[in-house]
Amino acid sequence: MINFDNAATSFPKPTAVRKAAAEAISVYGGNSGRGGHELAMRTSEALYSARETAAAFFGAEPENTVFTLNCTHALNMAIQGVMAEGGHLIISSMEHNSSARPAAALAMKKQITLSVAEVFPDSGQTAESFRRLIRTDTKAIVCTLASNVTGQLLPYREIAELCRENGICFIADGSQVCGIFDIKLSDGINILCTSGHKGLFGITGTGLLITDGRYRIKPIIQGGTGSDSLSLFQPDLLPDSLESGTPNIIGAITVGAGIRFIRSYGMDRLRAHEEKLCSLFIKELRSIDGITVYRNSEASYAPIVSFSAAGMTSEEAAAILAEKGFCLRAGYHCAALAHATLGTKGGTVRFAPSLFNSEAETASLVCYVKILKNLLNS
Repeated sequence: MINFDNAATSFPKPTAVRKAAAEAISVYGGNSGRGGHELAMRTSEALYSARETAAAFFGAEPENTVFTLNCTHALNMAIQGVMAEGGHLIISSMEHNSSARPAAALAMKKQITLSVAEVFPDSGQTAESFRRLIRTDTKAIVCTLASNVTGQLLPYREIAELCRENGICFIADGSQVCGIFDIKLSDGINILCTSGHKGLFGITGTGLLITDGRYRIKPIIQGGTGSDSLSLFQPDLLPDSLESGTPNIIGAITVGAGIRFIRSYGMDRLRAHEEKLCSLFIKELRSIDGITVYRNSEASYAPIVSFSAAGMTSEEAAAILAEKGFCLRAGYHCAALAHATLGTKGGTVRFAPSLFNSEAETASLVCYVKILKNLLNS
C-alpha cells in the first residue's frame, strides 16, 4: 500500500521515531512524576526532555507545554477551558469538527454565544470577516491554520493581530501545518493545539497544547497529577493542571524524536518535497476531463489536495484507488463547516503526501485517476 493519507496520520515513521518507541518500551517503564525510585526518575527525565524539545520547537516554555491524546483533546481543553465562564466565541467556516463541535455544544447549552467567520480565497477578505464579528464580549477566536480538507492556509498572523488589538484569546489548530511550516507562539498565538502523529511524526494517541500562559484554561478533567496529592482540588500549576492521569509517555518520547528528525532533515526541505508532489499531482489532474481540483489561485495552501471525479462519489473513487494500492481519504473529513463552505455535496478525495512518498508513486496514482471511469464501469 502507498499511503497518501498523511493528513490523517503520517506513515511510515522515520527510523529515529521507531527506534525511540522501541527504546521507550524497553527502558522507560516507570510512571513519570509518580515515584522517587530509579525507574520513575529515569522515565520522568525522558518525558521532560521530550517536553523541552516540543517547547523549543514552538517557542514556548516547557511548563506551558502539555501533552494530550490528540489535537481534538487539546482543542476541547482549550475551548471549554477558556470559555468556561461564558462569553462570545468566533470560529472559522473551515474548522474541523474538533473545534466546531465543542463550540456548538457550548452554544447549544447557552453557555456561550457563537459566530462563524466565512473564509474566502483572499486573505484580506477572510481577516475582515473575522474583524466584523468581534464584539465587546468576544473572549476567544478559534482558527485552523490550514484546512484539513483543501490545505488552504488561513491568514493567522492577521487574525492574531486582531486578537491582540482587542484583548481576545487566539486558539489555533495547527494539525495540518506543525512540522511543515515554522509555527511559533510569537506569531501571536496564545494557545496552539496540534496533533503529534501527523507532521511531527509521533505515534498515534499524541497531541500538544502549548500556551503562552496569558489566558487561564480551566481543566475539564481532574485527577492525579503526581503533585499536591493531599489536596482534593486540582492544582493550578501547568502542565499539571491539564495532565491528569498517567500520560502517554511512549507517545511523548516519539513526538520528541519526530521533532528532532524534522530539525535534522530541515523543515523547508521537507515542505518543498511535499509541495513538489502536490504540484505534480495538480498539474496532471487539471488535464483530466471530469476531475475537479479544489484550489483557488488567490489562496495559499499547505501540501494537501482535494479533488472529485464526475459521475461517482468520493467513496467510490477512493475505493477504486485503494484496490490499486493507494490510500486516500474520501468523504467529509470530519469537517462539516468546510464542506458547506466549499459546496462539496458528495465530499472529496484527499491527497496528502509525506516526505516518504516519491514522484514515481505520485505519477502512478495519476495514471489510475485518469482511468477512474473505466475502472468504475469494469
